[in-house]
Amino acid sequence: MLIGDVRPTTLDGVKSLAAELRKERGIKDAIALDLAAQAANFSNFRNAKRLLPKKAEEVAPPYVLLSIYWSDKEQKYTCGRETLKVELSRPILEICGRYALKKVRGFGNLRMVADDHFICDDLAPSQEHARERLCTAERSIRFMEHTTLRPPRSSREAHPRALAHDSLPSRDHSTAWIDAANGQFILIDEPYGGAPDEIKRAAWAARTGWRIVKTAWPGMYRPHECDLYIATDARSGYDLDALAAKIDSMPPPLIAESWSGESSPSWDTFVSPLAKTAQDVRRARCRGMVYPNASATSVPYSYQLGSTRRRPVGELGVAGHIDAGSIIKAVLTWRHRPSGVWSRLSPLRSTLEDWMELERRRGELDGPEFFQVYYGDTVANKDHLEKAKSREGVIWMLGELKAQLQKAYSDCAPLRRQLHRIEMSISLINK
Repeated sequence: MLIGDVRPTTLDGVKSLAAELRKERGIKDAIALDLAAQAANFSNFRNAKRLLPKKAEEVAPPYVLLSIYWSDKEQKYTCGRETLKVELSRPILEICGRYALKKVRGFGNLRMVADDHFICDDLAPSQEHARERLCTAERSIRFMEHTTLRPPRSSREAHPRALAHDSLPSRDHSTAWIDAANGQFILIDEPYGGAPDEIKRAAWAARTGWRIVKTAWPGMYRPHECDLYIATDARSGYDLDALAAKIDSMPPPLIAESWSGESSPSWDTFVSPLAKTAQDVRRARCRGMVYPNASATSVPYSYQLGSTRRRPVGELGVAGHIDAGSIIKAVLTWRHRPSGVWSRLSPLRSTLEDWMELERRRGELDGPEFFQVYYGDTVANKDHLEKAKSREGVIWMLGELKAQLQKAYSDCAPLRRQLHRIEMSISLINK
């Protein structure tokens, strides 16, 4: 990063630059904050905090721009960019928080690069596919804007006990939502038209005490092919009819066949009106258009165009992975394990399995034993199982796992993400 090209003018800008510096250089928060403050012409962060405004004076715009770049192999590798401008009644982050947007259909692979712009780092396989994805994101925004529903903040919010024990019959393409006004859980179900067994659904509603209503709006998933149902626990007294009325009064959903966005026949980087600094312009570049290169501490999973996943330099070795898998399995068997530990160790072992796949030599773990290292029905070794009987033992094992990873791999962002999952798990257990 060239700090000389970046001159933060707000406290939030200093913090954002500090986060970039911390990730890139692997330095402590305090040092990164001071360096970022110096880039804004202050002696240190304490000085900048006292004199800089927290945010820019301008108000976030009541619109959002969504961009996806594409490359079509079937059409002689033609390429381009699709950008959709969505006019809103209020700023996008007032409709839904930045991190909550990751859970919204159509937004899972979009990255916020400016207050008014989101881009996708994955190249779409065709222009039509790019337009369909943007239209899906637009429909999700409209849905949240008109209903004030938001995605659940936790797995506990997203999975009511009633649905866990007795799922809605013929459930398909369903999503979980929370009414921001009162915290009421709402299930949105979008099966293909005519598919649900209405008799079974009526029996389910009578059995569980829930109520389900079919709306007239064509839906978010595949409008005019699927129907949109809303369901909630009727015993709560929630006014489901009022929600259905809001949904039915929404404008017709945008579909790719009635595309109204901007189409560019090139991969020139689109820069939104609120991208003002060199860092903003750099951030707006689609990572899927970059050929990955190896560095001193990390290497790409693949050297093909658009590959963005990276792993650290180094190897844990087959024996090391077997030991790591045993530790993770043992920790997950601990009867007092906090729920947050599962949500952190699950992606950790998935990532470590990916690294093991790329590290193993010919003839190593060629058969079913490969899948037994981190998953499968094999249990942890006896020593790990014995340690998993106590909180102290679990914390020791996680500390040992962290030390093994730090010894085997170079310090880099991909490794630090996995270490952070271990550290958070230890923190949750300590609490």
